[in-house]
Amino acid sequence: SAYGGRDTAPQAATEDIFVDTFGEPISFYDAVVGGRSVGVPGLLRMLEAAHRDHGALAWADLFAPAIAHAEEGFAVSDRLHNLLARDNHLSKFPRTQAYFYPGGAALRVGAIRDNPALAETFRLIAAKGTAPFYEGQIAETIVAAIRNAPVNPGLLSLDDLAGYKPRQRDVLCRPYRQWRVCTMPPPTSGGGTLLQALGMLEAFDLASLPPDSLETVHLLAEASKRAYADRGRYIADPDFVTVPVDGLLDPAYLLRRAGEINPARASGKAEAGEPESTFRLNFAPAPSVELPSTSHISVIDRHGNAATMTSSIENAFGSRLMVAGFLLNNQLTDFSLRPHRNGVKVANRIEPFKRPRSSMAPTLVFDQNERLVLVLGTPGGSNIIPYMLQTLVAILDQGQEIHRAVALPHHANRNGPVQIEAGTTLERLEYDLVRMGHEVVRVPMTSGLHGIFLGDGTLTGGVDPRREGTALGD
Repeated sequence: SAYGGRDTAPQAATEDIFVDTFGEPISFYDAVVGGRSVGVPGLLRMLEAAHRDHGALAWADLFAPAIAHAEEGFAVSDRLHNLLARDNHLSKFPRTQAYFYPGGAALRVGAIRDNPALAETFRLIAAKGTAPFYEGQIAETIVAAIRNAPVNPGLLSLDDLAGYKPRQRDVLCRPYRQWRVCTMPPPTSGGGTLLQALGMLEAFDLASLPPDSLETVHLLAEASKRAYADRGRYIADPDFVTVPVDGLLDPAYLLRRAGEINPARASGKAEAGEPESTFRLNFAPAPSVELPSTSHISVIDRHGNAATMTSSIENAFGSRLMVAGFLLNNQLTDFSLRPHRNGVKVANRIEPFKRPRSSMAPTLVFDQNERLVLVLGTPGGSNIIPYMLQTLVAILDQGQEIHRAVALPHHANRNGPVQIEAGTTLERLEYDLVRMGHEVVRVPMTSGLHGIFLGDGTLTGGVDPRREGTALGD
């Protein structure tokens, strides 16, 4: 089952809300900060629907640990402190500033920070379901904060919140060698783009290559380029745009795309392909800016039921608006800020009630006997796809144990330069990658991979050391 709780654009949203008077997109953070970037939150109604269909415990009982954490507080991590110290926008909003900068300074490492307002929000939802959030007192607080924001007041209304509906969609599954990989369908681009890259890589013998080798980095970069080119042109909300999923994942199409890859030489920027389709495909290419953010959990219970869930408010602190103990999202900047290119519409442009494209790719992998072997996902913005691709190849093709695979130094290509994780052993490959024709940049690459591998009657957890998190089990 695939449950989608993707946020939606308000009814009053127009395709030019992030365009200046000259018709050009405004800067990313000018779009992010304030009320205008806030989409209708969908996570709670999605969780309520999933619990209604599959839940075993009482809804109210599920909130007890979160209420306890909010009341008792949590220890501030190095990462949170550093993010707060670098942020230039949280201080624009009094409630947000008071929470994260008590006494005027960023929360210090190790400080215990409670959140009584969030505890009260959880108590209300535990007792009454999601109704107070979407139609009651929390809804009124959300709308007031957005519409009266001191920076970029927004458009979201009480009717938008009351009318939100989650989507249950068909799971996107395709074979990869002897496995079956199942992931999320559009409007996330993560699942389809990941399956496209895997489909192209089937043409190459990855099992004979170490995961940190020059050849592995090159082949994954070349497959990713082509998958990202198709993503930028074709993937958007299927309730608004007919997405050619079958054509993009057709084995013959992917074999043709794999044939464009030279194992010894980098190609330039990839162009979108022409997948088979029964309808006219006339969209302009347009990437969206998804900076590293988001959260992920992977779970297996004692009965063998598995869940893999990626959730996001988009940027690290969302819109920077805080209400009732939580931050509001900036999901509308996951749309293309540019609605047209040379007179041709962009598939992922903003429209009322539309869900923006994301890169989230929660994934389940089954063996040839339909037994679950891997539960995996990650945060990371638009780098989610290459993080997942690298990790799946390392585990399924190259025999890496899951705890080693999620800790591998990262590399990525989103149809531009090859990114290599700064300060890691991959820096040794930079000279040879440049000789092959790649442009190379060194950047921090904070993923957050979280997975469980099932083998020989045992469960093995893998948690990315770059973020807070751990593997727990009985």
